[in-house]
This record gives sequence, structure tokens and C-alpha cells, in this order.
Amino acid sequence: MQFTHSPPPTLTISQNFWRYAIPSIAAMLVTGLYQIVDGIFVGHYVGYQGLAAINMAWPITYLLSGLGLMIGIGGGTLISIARGENNPQHAQRALDHAVLLIAAVSVIALVLFVHFGETLLTIQGANHTIKALALQYVQSFGWAAFITIFAGAIPMLIRNDDSPKIATGLLIAGALTNIALDYLFIGIFKWQLQGAAIATIIAQAVTVIGGIIYFCSSYSPLRIHLTMKNIRFNHCWKIVSLGSSVLIMYLYASFVVALHNYQFMQYGTELTVGAFAIVGYMMTLYYLVAEGIAEGMQPPVSYYYGAKKPQNISKTTYLAIKVTIIAGITWFALLYSFPRALIGLFNSGNAALTSEAIDGIKLHLFAMFLDGLIVLATVYFMSVDKAGKALAISVSNMLVQLPFLYFLPQWLGVNGVWLSMPLSTILLSFIVLPMVWSDLQQRNKVAPSMSQPAI
Repeated sequence: MQFTHSPPPTLTISQNFWRYAIPSIAAMLVTGLYQIVDGIFVGHYVGYQGLAAINMAWPITYLLSGLGLMIGIGGGTLISIARGENNPQHAQRALDHAVLLIAAVSVIALVLFVHFGETLLTIQGANHTIKALALQYVQSFGWAAFITIFAGAIPMLIRNDDSPKIATGLLIAGALTNIALDYLFIGIFKWQLQGAAIATIIAQAVTVIGGIIYFCSSYSPLRIHLTMKNIRFNHCWKIVSLGSSVLIMYLYASFVVALHNYQFMQYGTELTVGAFAIVGYMMTLYYLVAEGIAEGMQPPVSYYYGAKKPQNISKTTYLAIKVTIIAGITWFALLYSFPRALIGLFNSGNAALTSEAIDGIKLHLFAMFLDGLIVLATVYFMSVDKAGKALAISVSNMLVQLPFLYFLPQWLGVNGVWLSMPLSTILLSFIVLPMVWSDLQQRNKVAPSMSQPAI
């Protein structure tokens, strides 16, 4: 078995970065359409209670995507490193172990979702009406855990097999399917949140089927095998350890949203939770761009790491940092300037909901470009095989929220809940960004006289 493709030798570092980043950003935005389109249809056809319900269900169902991405990023990183080392056997081994992990994790997730979904909604403070709506969403995803996890993993595996355009195309096909089915199931059939869940699951199945076809085709030298032959626990652990920082990022997002839901129910109302859902969709659009930039950076950085080209790693990372900052500041400026138009996508004329969401945008999102840089830092350390640092950043991003969410609402009420995340992000950035700078500087000192050719 041989690799049939590698980065074209005529591309500059910048061109190679954008070769992955543009499809990756597009893929993340398309993936985000699943969540955002659900919110648009639920907001218009079910109302603010539906938005509150889906926002309480989201921290639970989001974990499935996180599990899939953990396996996809972990396995994909090993595939990219193997490609840099020109070792196709190691790449196939990584894919085999990734597929086995998908199957094993799916069984565990199904059991947990079906048996503990209602408990997780109760912990967030969901009342009877909200809980009933949200449970429709959670249990549907529980029974389809295998599809959702596989759909999260397979585009990352395809992208790291040097086929980012195919990965993006599969995600676009799934997203378009989701839009059409959302309209049918929510708008026409009135299936409420269960309709949103079924539409998303069917759309994800489209992506999974397309991915399986890819790995059975001549486009890839790798093949999907669901087998226990030559399976080693330490290889599975390597994938999990590399991808665990990404899972922690998803756990962080789920954890923070769940805590915000609880605090908003304590210091506000269902309407406040509905407004938080809308503000969350606005942040999600940037977060997906930032994650797309980071994941677009990962294949070339991992490749350069495997090929022992440290200066190329630095140049690629600095470019990703610049793009992340510009994107974050630009998006907040648009949100601040035209809030009513954007909020109107999720609201059918509730003035109180609009007013609450505008306040949330101003208080909650002003530092979101720093959150994008923290995501970038996590993926950077994962890309250069420093899973421990990546995991430490992700865990810290979660834990630093706790004191802010506990104390600020006591002093400032609802405004304190809104301000908790940006203020904690500012604090963490003073620790994380110097870590990245120091690591990059250390790499440049390893071979200061080397002039690496662009790939």
C-alpha cells in the first residue's frame, strides 16, 4: 500500500494552510447549520419555550459530536503524521483503531443517554413543559448515537487522508438534507423537537454513508475494517489521548451552557434561557469558524511535525492566529451593529426576547476572539503530539468558569451570568497565549540556521 497524494511541492506555506483551512471552515459552518437551522425552525414554529428546550437538550446531545470529533481528530492526527513519515501501514492502523473506537463508544453513549437523559435535564432546572420538549430531542439522539458519533469522526479522517474537499462536500450534502427535512418535519408535520432530531440524524446518516463509500473507493489507499485483528489497546489510547483535548472542549461547551441554563433559570426566566439560546447561536457561528481555522491548521502542522520542519510549523501557526483574531473582531462588530436583523432569524416578533438577546450580545460576546485563540492553542499542542498540554488547556477552560458563574450572579444578577464567560476567558488567555509563544520560540531555536522549503 502506498500514499497516492501528498501536499503539492509548489505550494507556499500560506497556500497550503488555506488549502486545508477553507474547506475546514466551510465544513465547520456547514456542520453548525445542523444546530442553527434547528434553532431557526424551532424558534419560529415552537417559540421561545422551544428555544429554551433545545438549549437545555443541546449540552447533552453535543457530547455525541464531541466523542466523534475526539476519535476523528485523534485518528486523523496519526494519519497525517504517518503521511509525513511516508508510512501507510501506520495510517491504516490508525483508521482501523478509530473505527473500533466509534463502535465501542456508541454503545456506551446509547445506554447513558436513554437512562440518564431526563436526569441531566432536571439538573439544569428544566420545568415540566421544557423538559418534555427537550426529552424528545435527547432520546432520539440517544438511540442514534452510532450515526452521530460516526458522522462527527469520518469527515476528520477523510480530511487527514488529504481529501479536505471531499470531506466538506459530504458535510454540505448532510446539511442540505437537514434543512429540507427540518422544514418537512417541524414546519409541515409539526413534530416539534423530535422532528428536529430525526431530521438531523437522517442528514448525518447521509454523511456517514458517503464517507464509507470514500474509503471503499480508489480515492483513498486506506480501507475501513470493523475487525479485532491486530487491535492494540495502546493504539486506541493514543487516539483518545490525542483527541481528548477536543472532547474536553466539547465538554467545556456543554458544561458551560448547562451551568448558564441553570443560573439563568435561577436569576431570570424561560425567556432569558431562550435569549441565551439565540446569543449562543451567534457565538456558535464564530466558534465554528475558529474551530475550522484550528482544524485547518492541524493537518499541515502535524505533517510538518512528522517531516521535522519546525519553521514551517511556526509560520503556519502565526497565520492561523492572525486569521482567528480578525474573524472574531469582525463578527462582533457586525453583531453589535445589526443585532435586530440577526436575532430576527430565530424570533417571530417577541419584543421582550429581542431586547434580552441584544443585552446578551453586548455582555456575553465582546471577548469571543480570545476564546477562538484558546481553541487554536488546544489544537496546536495536539497537532505537535503534546496531548498533555492540550488537555490541560481544555480542562482549565472549563474549571476557570466556575468561580465566575458562582460569584458574579450573586453580585450582578442576570448580568453577572452573561459576563461570566468573557471575563474568565480573558483571565485564561493571559496564561495560554504565552504557552504557545514559548513553544513556538523553542522550536525555532532547535534549528535557527535552517531555511525550510515551503510545502
